[in-house]
Order: sequence, then structure tokens, then C-alpha cells
Amino acid sequence: MPSLWDVVLSMLELLKKHFGYEIFRPLQAEIVEHCLAGKDALVLMPTGGGKSLCYQLPALKFSGLTVVISPLISLMKDQVDALRANGIPAAFMNSSQTPLENRNVEEAARCGELKLLYLAPERLAMPHGLSFLQSLPISLFAIDEAHCISEWGHDFRPEYRNLIVLRGSFPRVPFLALTATANARVQEDIVSQLKMGNGRVFRSSFDRPNLTYRVLPKKRSFDRLVQEVRQRPGQSVIVYCFSRKRTEKVAADLHANGIKTAAYHAGLTTDQRTRVQDAFIRDQVPVICATIAFGMGIDKPDIRLVAHMDLPKSVEGYYQETGRAGRDGLPSECLLFYSAGDRFLHNYFIKQMQDVAEQARARRQLEEICRYGEQGGCRRVFLLKYFGEQYGKANCGACDICLPHEEPEPSIRELEFDRELFEKLRAVRRALADKLAVPPYIIFGDRTLQDMARWYPQTQENMAKIFGMSQGKLEQYSNEFLAAIRLYTQPKGLKELEIPQTAFKASKPAARALTSTLLTTINLFQKKMSLEKIAEARNVKVSRIVYHLEKALEQGVKLDASHMVFPADRLNRIEQAFDSAGSDLLTPAREALGDSYTYDEIRLARLILKAR
Repeated sequence: MPSLWDVVLSMLELLKKHFGYEIFRPLQAEIVEHCLAGKDALVLMPTGGGKSLCYQLPALKFSGLTVVISPLISLMKDQVDALRANGIPAAFMNSSQTPLENRNVEEAARCGELKLLYLAPERLAMPHGLSFLQSLPISLFAIDEAHCISEWGHDFRPEYRNLIVLRGSFPRVPFLALTATANARVQEDIVSQLKMGNGRVFRSSFDRPNLTYRVLPKKRSFDRLVQEVRQRPGQSVIVYCFSRKRTEKVAADLHANGIKTAAYHAGLTTDQRTRVQDAFIRDQVPVICATIAFGMGIDKPDIRLVAHMDLPKSVEGYYQETGRAGRDGLPSECLLFYSAGDRFLHNYFIKQMQDVAEQARARRQLEEICRYGEQGGCRRVFLLKYFGEQYGKANCGACDICLPHEEPEPSIRELEFDRELFEKLRAVRRALADKLAVPPYIIFGDRTLQDMARWYPQTQENMAKIFGMSQGKLEQYSNEFLAAIRLYTQPKGLKELEIPQTAFKASKPAARALTSTLLTTINLFQKKMSLEKIAEARNVKVSRIVYHLEKALEQGVKLDASHMVFPADRLNRIEQAFDSAGSDLLTPAREALGDSYTYDEIRLARLILKAR
């Protein structure tokens, strides 16, 4: 059996290739090793701590499919977009897609063309849902936002109880449950509901050292909010309010002060909410005023301020909402405007509850969050203690109680970087994201752009060393950013700087066995059958056969494509387009060739060229 170190080295290669990172965060390596051993686990890790990587990375090593149960459509789409940008085959199935689109995803999953498939828990209750999963070679179930399964959690969702069906149908498939907000009672409920009694619990620190927590009196709170937002021009901000009416009012008042903002609450139509959310994640609207209906499906890493104009309902809710700030690890702030009057407002609504047990639970949660607002000790110590963790210092240096007394030593400072170049790179990122119809952070996070603006990389070789630069993103996006860096640095006489490297040096990835699906296609192709005949025999599209053959080439299979007929002049032109683009990606070549060349034709030509 390979040692933990062997597993870590193997995973580090994939970590750099697909995600652009050179080291693991705390506990990630141990969790990955545990997953690959086929064991159950509950992972408790704060928002921004790297939970998703704990199942995304093992998925690349498993022979079968990793199925991810995720509660929100927007969260699925963001994660799938990010995985695809990193060259990882992933897809989702939910109600936002047409029946045909969902059937195509089913076909891809059955053919072994996906490594990760995202599903909503509701799909398990559908007649076809469970039988579809039973037709797949599943290696792992990852249950995201696992606290939703518990009635004791702050965000209980009855449909999560359907997950118990998976345990009976897939007794030998390991489960990985993940959450950022679960106290001891919720943890016990998750383990019980998912029958994970023999699994391991991984508890990462709930401390978010890059976040500063402040509680301020409500007097002149709106004036202070305007001041805070203006100190962060163009940066992403979420402002939470207690009611729809107050959300609309704060948004209107910010707009009156020249701040571009939008309101988000459950009273809007689905289309309206989708438009607001898309505008925010694509950096078209920097400030969102929202009720707690907003945020759970947001994977945006560069939110710099989360402000609560009113008291949250619970400590868990507050921790989760503030956890949306600074998910990229850069310094961010969490601001709560507190008044004792908030307690009376909450109590009024609690008294309207019919269920006595629910009323008692809500009142207990209210008392706990009021203690946070009123207590005179370190805010960080309070939050960590609530989740069963002791903070080792008397002064955190990053809350309103600790900051006045001592200069912070636990705090993460912003990188020194060229801010003028950073803004130019943000503009390049925004334009590219608009063109590809994805959020800007799918292209690159702020930390990656800051690294570019710090080291001035001007070659592909140096760009590959930048934080967050995966192989897929280097091939797809780096040319535009290199051009912008050169355009900025050359007139100023700025040279690229040496980028520090870690001690780890990646070796060639180990070969992987070919799937039966690929082997069948390869055998038919080697018999000199045409692509059309192979597609007909296998009852799939020609494009799927081309995909199989490209995967075979990537895995080192030698293919003889001499029987494939393709006009020599057009093949030469396509080859020249690939050479000019500096990569074999389809879109740059198509743009150079024009509308007289189709994507299918270019892809087929690419296959022939690779097989030479």
C-alpha cells in the first residue's frame, strides 16, 4: 500500500496541473488520502477553507464517477464552470436545463466521459433518479452543505432526508459529507442520518484569519455603511437586512449616493433574482442589499465586505453569511450594526411561531447572537468557542475589541503589487468573462491577478508559476494577460521578476487504464471503420467518437488515421490556425479561420493532426 507521502506527491501533481496550487491547505492531504482509501468521512471546514477540493481532487484518481449532492442550482453551475475551466470533465443535472440537455449529461456519465456529476437532492425522489444512478460506476458520493440534513441546523431542508436512500442502494460506496457550519448536535445528526458511524470526522479550525470582525452601534449606521463602501471602490460587497422592505430602502439610499447596487429578496421573481445574482457574480453590480435568501449559492471568492444592518437570527447563520467574505484568502471585513432594539424585533416574530419547540429553539439562537453583539471580549474567541474550538491568543488583532489595543502580528496582509496594472488586468478578465459568459473569478481570482501585477510575467514559462495558474487556464487564457502585461511594462522599462518556487517538482503523471468504452471505440477505429459507422454501431454522435479518440491519444495510444479522408488544403489551413494561436484550442482557431469552417470540422482535423 502506498504511504501517505506517496499519495501526497501524486496528488500534488494533479493539484498544480488542474488547480494551479503547489501546496495543500490544512487537513486537505489527509482527507484526500482517506477518500482514496474508500472510507466515509465528515469534513468540518470553514467557508473558503478548501472543502470542494477534498472531493474534486480524489475524483481525478477514481476510476468511476464522483456524484456531488448540492442544494442550489447556481452553486452547481459555478463549480462546474470552474472545473471545466481547469480541464476537468464535469456536468450537472437540474431543472435549469432542458430534458434533452439532461439526457445528454446522462449519456456522458454512462459513457465514462465525466469525473464529477452534480445533482440536487430533489432528483433522488424522481422516478428515474435512483435507477439512473444505479446504472453508473460510482466511486464516491460527496454531500455538500451537509448541515441541511439536520433539523437542528440553521438551514434544514427536508429533501436532504432523501439521501438515506443512497445508503441502502450503494452500501459499498464511500460518503464524504462536508459543511462549514455545524455545532456538536448537528454533527451527530449528520453522522446518524447518513449512517457514517464507522467514518472519521475531520475538524479544521473555524478561524478565518483574513477576516476582521467589527460590531458598531446602529446610530448613523447608514452613513457609516456609505463610508465603508466608498473605501472599496469597485469591490464586491454584500449588505444583509432583516426584511424585504428594509432591503429595498437601503438599496435605494445607496443608489441615491451614487453607489451602483441592487436588491435581492424572496419577493422578487425567479428571473429577477437570477439577473441580480448574475450581475453581482460578473462584477456588473458591486453591491448587493439582500435578505438571507441571498448567498448560499454564491461561490464568489472576492467579496471584500459583508455588512449586517440588522441582527442575524443565529450565530450559525451569522458565521455562514460572514464566511462569504474573503474566500480567496485576502483581507476582508465583517461588520455588524447592533442595537438592543433588534432583540425586541426578533422576539415579536418568535412569538408568532405556532410550534413550541421551534419557538424555544429560535429564542435560544437569539440569545446567543445577542451575546455576540453585547459581550466585551474578543469576537473571534466567541465565535470559535461557539463551534467548540479554543483560540490560543488573548488578542486576535482583527476585531473591534482587539484592534485598538495592539497592532496585529494570526493577520494576512495584502501582497505588494502594482495596483495600476492590477486594474488593467481586472479589465482584461472582465472582458474575457463577458465574452465566455462566465463569472470573472472563473477565469482567475484576485490573488492570481495580484501575483501577475507583482512579478510581471512576460513568458508562458513564468506565467505557469503564478498562483492559481492551472495547465488548462494557462492554455486557454494566459495569452490575453501576457499581452496586457507586456503593453503595460515595456513603455515603463519594467522587467519580469523571478518568481519563487516551492521545493516540490512535478513528475510525469502515472498512466491510467483505458475504460471499456474507449477500448471499444479504439478497436473499431483500428479496423479502419469510418467515424460515421462507429457512431452508428455504438448509437452515439460522431462528436462523441472523436472525443473518445482524442482521449485515447492523450493516454498514449498510437492511432493510425490514414484511412480518414480530409481535404489537404483545408487541413493545412487549420494546422496553420493552430500554430498561429499557439495552442490546439478550438475557439482561437475558429476565430482565425472564419465561418466557413465549423467546430466539428476543426475538431476532426485536430484529431488527424494529433494522430500523425
